[in-house]
Amino acid sequence: NQMKIKEEELLLIQEQQKELNMLVNNVGVLESQKHGLLHEIAGINSQIEDYKEILEKDYGLVNISLEDGTYTKIDKEDVESNKKD
Repeated sequence: NQMKIKEEELLLIQEQQKELNMLVNNVGVLESQKHGLLHEIAGINSQIEDYKEILEKDYGLVNISLEDGTYTKIDKEDVESNKKD
C-alpha cells in the first residue's frame, strides 16, 4: 500500500518545479545573449581604437566633440602624466 500526498499538494509542487525550470531556462538564454553582446562590445571597442589611430595620424592627439565634430588638441605631457597614475 503506497502512501501519497494529496492531489492538490502534488499539483502545487509540479507547478512550482515547472516555474523554476522555466526561470532557469530563461536565465540560460539571457546569459547566452549577454555573452554575444559582450563579444559585440569588444568588437566595437576594437574598431573605435583602430579608428582613433587613423584620426591621430591626421589630427594628432585630440579630444573630439561627438556633438559637432570640433576638436581640441591634447597636451602630450598630460597624456604622459596620466599614464603614470
